[in-house]
Amino acid sequence: MARITFHGAARTVTGSKYLLEAGDARVLVDCGMFQGLKALRQLNWEPTPFRASSLDAIMLTHAHLDHCGYLPRVVKQGYKHKVFCTPATAELAEIIMLDSAKCQEYDAAYANKKGYSKHKPALPLYDGRDVEQTVKLLRNCRRDEWVQIAGPIHARFHDAGHLLGSNHIEVEIREGNKPLRIVFSGDVGRYDGPLYHDPVPPPECDYLICESTYGNRDHPDVQIMDALEGVVNRAVKRGGAMLMAAFAVGRSQQLIYLLQVLKSEGRIPDLPIYLDSPMAVNATKVYREFREDHDLSEGELDDAHPVLAGPNVHLVRKADESKALNHISGPAIIIASSGMMTGGRIVHHLRQRLSDSRTTIVLGGYMAVGTRGRLIQDGADSIRMFGQDITVRAEVETVSGLSGHADRSGLLRWTSHLNDNPPVRTFLTHGEPEGMDALAETLRTERNWDVECPEMGASYELE
Repeated sequence: MARITFHGAARTVTGSKYLLEAGDARVLVDCGMFQGLKALRQLNWEPTPFRASSLDAIMLTHAHLDHCGYLPRVVKQGYKHKVFCTPATAELAEIIMLDSAKCQEYDAAYANKKGYSKHKPALPLYDGRDVEQTVKLLRNCRRDEWVQIAGPIHARFHDAGHLLGSNHIEVEIREGNKPLRIVFSGDVGRYDGPLYHDPVPPPECDYLICESTYGNRDHPDVQIMDALEGVVNRAVKRGGAMLMAAFAVGRSQQLIYLLQVLKSEGRIPDLPIYLDSPMAVNATKVYREFREDHDLSEGELDDAHPVLAGPNVHLVRKADESKALNHISGPAIIIASSGMMTGGRIVHHLRQRLSDSRTTIVLGGYMAVGTRGRLIQDGADSIRMFGQDITVRAEVETVSGLSGHADRSGLLRWTSHLNDNPPVRTFLTHGEPEGMDALAETLRTERNWDVECPEMGASYELE
């Protein structure tokens, strides 16, 4: 008998945490932070709904913060065992967790300085020392090879096509005559997405835990190269800088690659590209290390336009270098994080340029409710930042082809590989309720699947 309990990404799109129990083993699949609305972020500070020291192992589908960012908190609370992931995930997760710890420490210090926290003193969720202890626990797994995780729980990793090193995880609970098979989708990547291979089809399973981020909508049917070419050339005509809000890990590297292809083909001018994020710079080095994971089908590049480098690609690390970008009038491309504009250097660039009608703000991918990116996407007239209301006069453009998630059609395509022998039950997670419920209804009515959309803390026996 096995059991699964949903401690995150249940009726919401962040904080992935799934507790799998079999025999005497307790394994956590993903360990993500909650992001977005304050009520969700507050959950990061609540007592962990499971005793950290009772876990025997943790597995990570990939390195995004909402899938790995809570790990140091669990380690801080007593977890001491292995964390299984692919090599690229291990390297990217270290970068992401260190950056998160730095932000936590900065926020706590600022709150203590200004005296606005109700906690005396304000403390970070975790710090750099907790991340150092966490990194020691990371264990590399090769894709497509079975690994014993704990007790009767075995697993192997398959390319999810969402991020460098990302996977869906196939689990077997080897008790009795026939193993119980469970698949955790992680985040399913987009078919024909730039820089990444298509997601590997899911293996047959008894239970499927599937994300539903875009469960009720499809990406616009546009060619990413054509769309990006149009956005850049319109921005050049305006004469100002382009601000591209991009996740430091994943989206930033995709953008540089696509822009380099467009430059090499003469479809856009050879504009300077500034990657303004120390974390993105570090992640770009990891991407260069794992070149075999790149899918470069969007276009061949020459020596003058390498995949993630070049004479007109500037990697900005230091704060004074970032501030110097304020004096660039354009046209130029500034790529900065965070992707949903909730923090990081993109916020400072927005404050500087949002009221300038020559500026172009480029949004790519999903913007969660409650984030600054969502407000801009929804057409807000002004944005509150640093105690000021900043008028939005910049042109706002969306390049949806940059989303790393499969859309509704992509999710249906990915799950269609199970049609001949569907799961006993499918659990939909990691989505807003509207998208989750829509995808559930489609699977129930069109395929006659048994689909559940679990609430936070819901627990189910798996037989």
